[in-house]
Amino acid sequence: MSALPPLREVISRHGLSASKALGQNFLLDEQLLDRIARVPGLLEGQRAYEVGPGPGGLTRALLRAGATVTAVERDRRCLPALAEVREAFDGKLIVIEGDALDLDEAEVAGAGAHIVSNLPYNVGTALLVRWLGGEAWPPWWASLTLMFQQEVAERIVARPDTPAYGRLAILAQWRCDARLAMKVHRSAFVPPPKVMSAVVHLVPKEAPSGVSAATLEKLTAAAFGQRRKMLRRSVQSLPGALQALERLGINPERRAETLSVDEFVAIARAMYVRA
Repeated sequence: MSALPPLREVISRHGLSASKALGQNFLLDEQLLDRIARVPGLLEGQRAYEVGPGPGGLTRALLRAGATVTAVERDRRCLPALAEVREAFDGKLIVIEGDALDLDEAEVAGAGAHIVSNLPYNVGTALLVRWLGGEAWPPWWASLTLMFQQEVAERIVARPDTPAYGRLAILAQWRCDARLAMKVHRSAFVPPPKVMSAVVHLVPKEAPSGVSAATLEKLTAAAFGQRRKMLRRSVQSLPGALQALERLGINPERRAETLSVDEFVAIARAMYVRA
């Protein structure tokens, strides 16, 4: 590794400014970035996949941790700064210009990669749902270490009967261990966002057997789409849902936020078996 100038100097020299349209906020504190890069565990000799690296702050931290990094950036203004990082870490960084939503990520990052990103606010949830979805499990990635707005992060790790608990918690927790790894104050960013941020860490675990991910997604969408309604009203349009509640002895007058992740999985399993 050759010496790199401070991130503030890089941003100034390349005339970079965070794009609100792209959901950008640059994180420049290198000690904080190193802490984030340690969340997935030992990265020496591992592959990492980063979405929206911007000027390359977290990219540098991942490379310092010993990872080989594939970074996807759609803002071409940031490419010269990333080229400097690539040169400094000879052969350890691959930069792809494009939209992460359009890529075959398993192909470009490689199976077993750790996804580590300060996700752009405007696509973060969409990417998370994509990484958690699909019938194939375990997934192509080894772990997810992702920064979100704190409100979104709390929804991912929320427990039943709490205000943050909803569809995102179930989709994250039914086949992953999810934890809130650290909170990040808004003052750490340039420019400071209006809200606090937090890093979540998800590790895939064995998926419950006999459950269709598509069925669970439909069930949670219906149940939390009208979260103040009783289950007998919110899921009545789903074939087999009410029969599944009866078969499992789940009171149809309960509301969605009172059901545990395991109960949602059991309902989805009963619906899927019926189908």
